[in-house]
Amino acid sequence: MLATRAAGTEGQKPLDGRHAVVTGGGRGIGAAVAAALAAQGAAVTVMGRNRDNLQSHAAGLEAEHGRPSAFEVVDLADPAQIEHAFASATARLGPPTVLVNNAGIALPAPFHRTDLHLWNKVFAVDATAPFLCTRQVLKGMIGAGFGRIVTISSTAGLTGYPYVAAYCAAKHATIGMTRALAREVAKTGVTVNCVCPGYTDTDIVTNALDNITAKTGMPREQALAEIVSHNPQGRLIEPREVADAVAWLCRPGSGSVTGQSILVAGGELM
Repeated sequence: MLATRAAGTEGQKPLDGRHAVVTGGGRGIGAAVAAALAAQGAAVTVMGRNRDNLQSHAAGLEAEHGRPSAFEVVDLADPAQIEHAFASATARLGPPTVLVNNAGIALPAPFHRTDLHLWNKVFAVDATAPFLCTRQVLKGMIGAGFGRIVTISSTAGLTGYPYVAAYCAAKHATIGMTRALAREVAKTGVTVNCVCPGYTDTDIVTNALDNITAKTGMPREQALAEIVSHNPQGRLIEPREVADAVAWLCRPGSGSVTGQSILVAGGELM
């Protein structure tokens, strides 16, 4: 189990002695976040569904940063699996005091084709899982007098986009939960924030490009140009840029930043 953080030790990194859990941590934004937190001294548990990705990334983190790393295979749509995964992670590395709810899915469909199954599937991962994961760690964070909860929302949590009503609604829900919980725990040493990326160079955008080209016959380069046109900088966001924002929010020095939805979107929303 991870040793308790010793206060005031010279040369320490900001998150030395902290255990951070990152859901969807095997690739994309989650992998970048896990690396950024490990670079700040945290021991990291990455959670997700792909054992090979998770195992490889956890081993790489430990080798590069010299901090304990672990992985848990979990379907975040299953509450029982979430409970088991956090119990196992805590037994390995101690109670988490940093949680990054990163895992998410986007299933595009016109509203009239968005049936209850699709709606519930998106909400299970994008809204209910962050709620359940947060419940697993909150009591321990309050007891420790320190906690950082960051949920990866989206610009879709702050505005609307066509053909992704379920995704937009779920991301709005995470922001609402974040704002409510931030006020509830404001005096406990626990902060609760969202990071809201614009279109980011991840599997979600790759899948969106595949969907656009398949349905419209549009060349892939044109489809990408349509997507990045939302960003005044005219580009996709890089996962490391999102990770840098998350890592800053998790630092002890960011204790006055709570209840916020930090945009990483190249000026798409202001």
